[in-house]
Amino acid sequence: MLRWVRQQLGFDPPHQSDTRTIYIANRFPQHGHYVPQKFADNRIVSSKYTVWNFVPKNLFEQFRRVANFYFLIIFLVQLMIDTPTSPITSGLPLFFVITVTAIKQGYEDWLRHKADNEVNGAPVYVVRSGGLVKTRSKNIRVGDIVRVAKDETFPVDLVLLSSDRVDGSCHVTTASLDGETNLKTHVAVPETAVLQSVANLDKLVAVIECQQPEADLYRFVGRITVSQQTEEIVRPLGPESLLLRGARLKNTKEIFGVAVYTGMETKMALNYKSKSQKRSAVEKSMNSFLIIYLIILLFEAILSTILKYAWQAEEKWDEPWYNGKTEHERNSSKILRFISDFLAFLVLYNFIIPISLYVTVEMQKFLGSFFIGWDLDLYHEETNQRAQVNTSDLNEELGQVEYVFTDKTGTLTENEMQFRECSINGIKYQEVNGKLTPEGFSEDSPDGNIPSLMKEEELFLKAVCLCHTVQINADQTDSADGPWHANGIASPLEYYASSPDEKALVEAASRVGVVFTGTTGDSMEVKSLGKPERYKLLHVLEFDPNRRRMSVIVESPSGEKLLFTKGAESSILPRSKSGEIDKTRVHVDEFALKGLRTLCVAYRRFTPEEYQEIGKRLHEARTALQQREERLSDVFNFIERDLELLGATGVEDKLQDKVQETIEALRLAGIKVWVLTGDKHETAVSVSLSCGHFHRTMNILELVQHKSDSTCAEQLRQLAKRIKEDHVIQHGLVVDGTSLSLALREHEKLFMEVCKNCSAVLCCRMAPLQKAKVVRLLKTSPEKPITLAIGDGANDVSMIQEAHVGIGIMGKEGRQAVRNSDYAIARFKFLSKLLFVHGHFYYIRIATLVQYFFYKNVCFITPQFLYQFFCLFSQQTLYDSVYLTLYNICFTSLPVLIYSLFEQHVHPHVLQSKPVLYRDISKNAHLGFKPFLYWTILGFFHAFVFFYGSYLLMGEDTSLLGNGQMFGNWTFGTLVFTVMVITVTMKMALETHFWTWINHFVTWGSIVFYFIFSLFYGGIIWPFLHTQDMYFVFVQLLSSGSAWFAIILIVVACLFIDVVKKVLYRHLRPTSTEKAQMEEDKGSVSSACDFAESRHRGEDNRQLLDPSSLPDSTYVH
Repeated sequence: MLRWVRQQLGFDPPHQSDTRTIYIANRFPQHGHYVPQKFADNRIVSSKYTVWNFVPKNLFEQFRRVANFYFLIIFLVQLMIDTPTSPITSGLPLFFVITVTAIKQGYEDWLRHKADNEVNGAPVYVVRSGGLVKTRSKNIRVGDIVRVAKDETFPVDLVLLSSDRVDGSCHVTTASLDGETNLKTHVAVPETAVLQSVANLDKLVAVIECQQPEADLYRFVGRITVSQQTEEIVRPLGPESLLLRGARLKNTKEIFGVAVYTGMETKMALNYKSKSQKRSAVEKSMNSFLIIYLIILLFEAILSTILKYAWQAEEKWDEPWYNGKTEHERNSSKILRFISDFLAFLVLYNFIIPISLYVTVEMQKFLGSFFIGWDLDLYHEETNQRAQVNTSDLNEELGQVEYVFTDKTGTLTENEMQFRECSINGIKYQEVNGKLTPEGFSEDSPDGNIPSLMKEEELFLKAVCLCHTVQINADQTDSADGPWHANGIASPLEYYASSPDEKALVEAASRVGVVFTGTTGDSMEVKSLGKPERYKLLHVLEFDPNRRRMSVIVESPSGEKLLFTKGAESSILPRSKSGEIDKTRVHVDEFALKGLRTLCVAYRRFTPEEYQEIGKRLHEARTALQQREERLSDVFNFIERDLELLGATGVEDKLQDKVQETIEALRLAGIKVWVLTGDKHETAVSVSLSCGHFHRTMNILELVQHKSDSTCAEQLRQLAKRIKEDHVIQHGLVVDGTSLSLALREHEKLFMEVCKNCSAVLCCRMAPLQKAKVVRLLKTSPEKPITLAIGDGANDVSMIQEAHVGIGIMGKEGRQAVRNSDYAIARFKFLSKLLFVHGHFYYIRIATLVQYFFYKNVCFITPQFLYQFFCLFSQQTLYDSVYLTLYNICFTSLPVLIYSLFEQHVHPHVLQSKPVLYRDISKNAHLGFKPFLYWTILGFFHAFVFFYGSYLLMGEDTSLLGNGQMFGNWTFGTLVFTVMVITVTMKMALETHFWTWINHFVTWGSIVFYFIFSLFYGGIIWPFLHTQDMYFVFVQLLSSGSAWFAIILIVVACLFIDVVKKVLYRHLRPTSTEKAQMEEDKGSVSSACDFAESRHRGEDNRQLLDPSSLPDSTYVH
């Protein structure tokens, strides 16, 4: 217990060393000095609360909100001092808001607990006491040997010990971790691979030393020491030995592995990213408005307190004969009395701060986010994928985007590679009818006379077939000699690859005669024109983004040791010493200009002495526990040199559907598009031109291949000068990664100035963190524009998280982008509807919702303030406590909530076909200071009309009521309240353009509910009420004809000016949106077809409302 407390306080971290030592099957050393390390258990905890901490933790989180904390203070003040209103008036709405939020958060957490219990209680098999024991997943300990069968997921992070295959290999898919659907091969060390039975494994004596847990899915450093008779054998362990929790076993009957990381220390759990909270511009505006209203509240409370004491300076008003002071009141301190009065006025006016605003906004965002998922226009039929919302807090931000940062591969393009051309030994080739044809040669050759491949061509194709990580569908590996054509060229094999480029190249090689037929053990099998060859795979030098290449070392059938390397031309050509380097460089540039993705292929022969040296260096680097990556990188660079260039490949990545139209629409909407890609300069420019990001008429400026600060700065200055001189034409800017680093280091301001004056910017050769830096640079510039980043790969995650709004494309590069995004869509073309329709609607809805809330609360509380001038600032309340409590909760809450869910002020088709309408709402136009001031002044004006209208029409008429009774203060307050409820509800009706039956129901239903409630509340003596000031007040008010006349007159007077203002502005100074509305209205009047379409539009909306109306394929629970 003491150790746990120390750990929680940070005094005694559980892991003291950089490495952990694991005794397989928990066979600890028998000497007495050994102290076992403490490891986490295997429970996964994704929940936020427990039964014990839910109430305190949830309350703490909720009261961190300014409005909630403010109402809590008001409630406590009401309890402590004698205030004009009951504590219930503040306590009940606060309790309602806190309860609704707590129920929502509690329910979400209960679902997380349920999911955790399902995972933690899953049955697993563990080797214990010489047999297989069935237990629950949560009971697995570090060091346990676990058995996993085919198609099961791994319950912990395991080091592979053996499989049902002789070589100890197994196939795994990590789709649930990184989205890659290809099969990855993992291998056990030879000493444990032979232990395929439980009995043999139970006798294993071995120790694993490895690094402490870390989140990187692709990094693992360790070593295993196996004790056999008298000797100890040490083998390196890397990512190829580690089976990750959440991955699934495929094409392998069963495996045994030892648990190294458990529970919350598994790599999957460490990747549960707690995303930094993004806040929308609307939320920031809301908080500023709250502060302004808080100032108004304080001003009203201080003014009322001062006026009270100014009034009481006269003797007759200080202590009137009908209200004498007690002895205690006469002797009490004036300062304490002043503070007490100030607090009482604060309580009286506190409803000017709308407490239910937060809960309404939260409900609007949560419920509104379902419309994106239900939208059939955002559903992609081919892949059966619909749009998904990961963060509903940013819906309205979709309507405020000023910059779009997009990845190229897989986002603008399909990420479906097709082999187009290659360059071998300085000669360009194309694939024609399953043959490699040199450029310029005739396609026709006599039937049956198929030329054999030349030596260089064959070596190039073998390099392509051997240097990769492609897998073959296991169902086909046994029948690799399947149906071949007579010439031995066509292959029936189905390939899987993590990289679409690799798959396209291996498939192309198989079509032209060199077929990769699979791996068995440590051998790779190739058929060259039908003749099988077996190469022994000695080492794989894995691809990494810094080297930008991958290599394999193989032993040929003749016993020769060969290195085959492929990678970006910038990483291969400088390391090549022979071959047609110059010609190949020219061909690579030509491929790039056509928009093809290029790779260079090279090889090297080793002498036996060289190979021995390499093997020794690789073993040392791979078994190192400290700085393993750096050591491996040095060894790889030592091996991959003095290469002989074989040639280059050109693979086409097709553009996605409607990319050009989408980019053009974004430009019309005033949104600047930046393309950030890792591709080479020429390829990126070619794709930018073909997708319409760059126009042919555009003046393309370049900032590329700069090695020093001075040249980069000079070029920037020249570009800035050129832009000023040619300000008439549009400019496009191309920047590469190295120049960008220099520009951001010293010349950020100048670089930003150049970028902002360019219509389109293309950044090529970008590292993932550079993408995020560019987004941050724009985001934090003085104008603080709203940014959106869209990408489909793991390399886009950093920019997706950095931007205000991050969108993941459900592409072929895994699901990491989707998991870390705020929204996910299947295709780039869906971005236009997401921004121009959903973004536009969400912004308009929430802007009106926020301002209407402040407006109706000004209308509510200002008459209370004005009433004090008529009651000697005695803090007498104008409204009954029940009305004070229910005004925001019941009487006026539903119309605005329904408006904020269904309002469509312009038809969706119009918004999508006229992107320019997006400019009307940009830069937070509807929530700026002017609209806010208009709504606030309107609120004060209506409040004055309610109060003084009622006073002038009714105040002097003492025999107003039908039974001859005098008109009392409760009747007056109820009249003001009735007029107010009708007016603010009708004001919402005036703002509504798109009426559904739900709008009608809640608008007129709210008014009817108010009347019915008031009749019941005032018409019955309720035994549980302490006082009932409202008894029969409402019934008597409605029995008076002049009261009805006053209600109608005041409501019309309030709304008339508002209607006139709207009509005048609409005809004299219409916005683009209002013009579109008028065109739409004219169209609907002139044609009956439009009426049918508007009916169809209502059906669309109902379809959006009803998930069951979607086809089964589109609605995902």
